[in-house]
Amino acid sequence: MKWKGGVDMPYRETIMQVVANLDSDMDKGLTQEKVVQRQREYGKNTLQKKENITVIAMFFAQLKDPMVMILMFGAGISILLKEYVDAGIIVSVILLNAIIGVFQEYKAEKAIETLKKLSEPKAYVIREGYLREIPSEELVIGDVVELEAGRYIPADMRLLSASNLKVEESTLTGESEAVLKDATQVYNEVQGLGDQRNMVFMSTFVTYGKARGIVVATGMQSEVGRIARMLDETKEDMTPLQQRLAQLSKLLGLLCVGICIAMFVISLFQERDLLDMLLVSISLAVAAIPEGLPAVVTIVLALGVQAMSKQHAIVRRLHAVETLGSVSVICSDKTGTLTQNKMRVVSSYANGTMQTTTKEMLLGLALCNNAKLQNNEIFGEPTEAALLQFCEEQGVHKEEAELSYLRLNEISFDSKRKCMTTIHQIDHHFIAYTKGAMEKVLEMCTSVEIDGKLQRMSDYEYKRILEASRKISSDAQRVLGVARKHLHSALDSGIESNMTFLGFVGLIDPPRKEAYEAIRICHEAHIQVAMITGDHPLTALAIAKSLGIAKHEGEVMSGKQLELLSDDKLADVVKQYHVFARVTPEHKVRIVKAYKRNMEVVAMSGDGVNDAPSLKQADIGIAMGKQGTDVCKQASDMILTDDNFATIVRAVEQGRSIYLNIQKAVLYLLSCNLGEIMALFLAIVCMPHVVSTLSAIQILWVNLVTDAFPALSLGIDVVDPFLMKEAPRSRKESLFAHGGMAFVILNGLYIGTITLVAFRYGLNDSAQKAQSMAFMVLSIAQLFHALNLRSRTHSLWEVGVLRNKWLVFTLVFGILLQVAVCELPFLQVLLKTVSLSLIDWLLVLGLSISVIVINEMSKWIAKEH
Repeated sequence: MKWKGGVDMPYRETIMQVVANLDSDMDKGLTQEKVVQRQREYGKNTLQKKENITVIAMFFAQLKDPMVMILMFGAGISILLKEYVDAGIIVSVILLNAIIGVFQEYKAEKAIETLKKLSEPKAYVIREGYLREIPSEELVIGDVVELEAGRYIPADMRLLSASNLKVEESTLTGESEAVLKDATQVYNEVQGLGDQRNMVFMSTFVTYGKARGIVVATGMQSEVGRIARMLDETKEDMTPLQQRLAQLSKLLGLLCVGICIAMFVISLFQERDLLDMLLVSISLAVAAIPEGLPAVVTIVLALGVQAMSKQHAIVRRLHAVETLGSVSVICSDKTGTLTQNKMRVVSSYANGTMQTTTKEMLLGLALCNNAKLQNNEIFGEPTEAALLQFCEEQGVHKEEAELSYLRLNEISFDSKRKCMTTIHQIDHHFIAYTKGAMEKVLEMCTSVEIDGKLQRMSDYEYKRILEASRKISSDAQRVLGVARKHLHSALDSGIESNMTFLGFVGLIDPPRKEAYEAIRICHEAHIQVAMITGDHPLTALAIAKSLGIAKHEGEVMSGKQLELLSDDKLADVVKQYHVFARVTPEHKVRIVKAYKRNMEVVAMSGDGVNDAPSLKQADIGIAMGKQGTDVCKQASDMILTDDNFATIVRAVEQGRSIYLNIQKAVLYLLSCNLGEIMALFLAIVCMPHVVSTLSAIQILWVNLVTDAFPALSLGIDVVDPFLMKEAPRSRKESLFAHGGMAFVILNGLYIGTITLVAFRYGLNDSAQKAQSMAFMVLSIAQLFHALNLRSRTHSLWEVGVLRNKWLVFTLVFGILLQVAVCELPFLQVLLKTVSLSLIDWLLVLGLSISVIVINEMSKWIAKEH
């Protein structure tokens, strides 16, 4: 991409040349006016996406369905029979079904699209001198961007500065090893992508260090755009549940078609009207085949995950919803998830005394710190922000200190060293400050500063410091030590050794109030909670006790203890522990594997770039939306926008509820469809010389009014109040587990039987009244039967009759519609019904309501036994 003087090969130009050519400022970035102008000229920083399917295309796709084609054939037969009203109704049913299908597909697509936008990477950009976080798609050429470990690189950039920057570029170069970058490098010759050490490229990510870069190419003009690498996943594959239901639909479809063919053949021997029975058989096949099941599942999943996003849980992959309902172990990070992530310093130690500080100690905490004070507000990682706030309150100001102590280099924090070191120059002297985990910092020190004088680190002094730190650790405080070393030059080796211990601080991060209740719910739901943290075991145990995760030290395993165990031994004992302290990312992977070897379904939360392997290893990887790195988010199945443990538990509850609602819809549709088949098939077999129980139009009407809408209402049912008192569902569990198949068969047979009872009663007057009675009982009984699916184990009164307002509306509206069908003359003509007397209606309602009575009795008997 060229701008002004042009930047064809920015890696061959100096930093100043690139900045000048892009008409930008390396300290202040672009002005808003230039941003707007460049966005207008070059568009958004996105790769080309596959065009979304239009609503019209969706509509015609619905008409290609085999069931729709069979219905069209049925409409053709009606025209041959000169049953133009019937043909019109069949066509109307086809159109209405297509509209409903389009609505479902459109709603699902929009829901998934919204979730993708919510989980898109962000970028830290400097504009008009201020650091801002914006969606990466809003970046333009000339923008100055801050990069840090765990961040995806949002555009092609020429580096302006870099501190120990390593970038993983395998997506472009195929090289899996991270590349060390150098902003000062300038090349005279043409270089391949893998050799451009002063450049970083879109879609790669930072594994270590930090840097500042200027955008030289965006979107399709970037290197990844030029090779047409599509980062956007076009369409989610079907989830295992959707695949199983699609197969089930096909199997049931074959069975239904077989029954319909048998019914048609039997009617031939009974010398019934051939074309009329062909139309009835086709209508029954269309009505009985649950072709709507995959559609119901898709819309329920899509709407469910959209509802979860409003509760701060963004599901990135639909299959995660199914897995959430089976979660039996939640491995949670402590900081910010179980705690408030509002760190503050409450203790300090220096000169051998508690609640004491020294200027050198405060200088170390302020200088070895990447938090910034801007407009009287502190920005940065919570721990560093708390340390900087403490230093400011104690009278040591970072901005003033940095004028004298020029930072030359930084050895960034990593999970193995558990510390961070910065190297500074003051006059002609060099000095290093280190802060980090207490025991790690102490191991580096051979001396201690007391009253401004250096003393050898004796065993007595070592134990005194350690004992003081352990005491505040047991009060749930996180302890950070700080040390110093004078250097001969900025390039000294062994910087983090032979240091002088300056002191330590204790920080507290109070537990979230809602976390305690969420953990109690987990225990009720038979879900084990394991807290995994880098903190000291005593600190971790104190927090775990306050939250109800652990009760004594025997439930705490340290990283050192874990390393002594083989994978087999760890799997044997892992369930005995509820707190894992001082762990590394490699430990986290081993912990997840150990739980999975015990056949547990594991949810794992994380936020750092090194957490990505454990998130991928877990059945459900959960990334933190606020503190989480881009790499962590991309490796996850779910993102928490509030970094809150209670949100994980709500997501598990929602996952259970979504699966249960899908099960409700499936069992409802199948039992209703079985009822329809039984009513027609048994009537033909047992009553050979009478008319069919229902006409073709009545069958289609039942399928549309009393099947589809109640099924959708059940699909969005409110959370069952007893749901989180049950054990997690096995991931291999069938939809028909716990008596589901018996429920479908018995209810289907019962609905078919009461329909035949009504039909036989109506035959005493006329064949048309018999069909009307059967039509009313079949449809209204199915509407009432939807209430049975609210819960198969608890009484309807326990779960609440009115809690699912959509289902109540569907029930009331459906009954009123059926009354209108029988009593309004123009609807009588359309659906071949006759008016019913008050006695007839009482019988219809009595038979229909009996489907609730018999189910309530069965629940009561099951509870008693």
